[in-house]
Amino acid sequence: MKAEIISIGTEILLGEIVDTNASYLAGQLPLLGIELERVTQIGDNKNKLVEILKHTWERSDIIITTGGLGPTEDDVTRDAIATFLNEEMKVDVTLLEELRAFFKRYGILMPESNIKQAMLIPSACSLPNPQGTCTRMAYREGR
Repeated sequence: MKAEIISIGTEILLGEIVDTNASYLAGQLPLLGIELERVTQIGDNKNKLVEILKHTWERSDIIITTGGLGPTEDDVTRDAIATFLNEEMKVDVTLLEELRAFFKRYGILMPESNIKQAMLIPSACSLPNPQGTCTRMAYREGR
């Protein structure tokens, strides 16, 4: 199995933060028998990310994206994946309730902008995130 990691975030490209996610993942993949072939860093640009996804899809068995899943306007990962796969995102009611519960535990009313984090494409499933509000998603071809 060949894999590629796409790290998303202008702050990574500008050197404002270190890409610790890609570093961690790169160390874990060989332990699973997966050969990492490339790590790509890209800014918060939906159209460019869609293009990178197209090229990566053609040459890799596994694509791992990291970053760009927050509630702000510059978080474009889920939108780019939906565009690339030609699927429409919809609010997942279960995810939305989990997000609201997360904020409630801290006595905070969930900002409306966080509803974006409860959106999924039909072919994806969410993966639990006990550490925060960013929804982790998995897509499997032919699902």
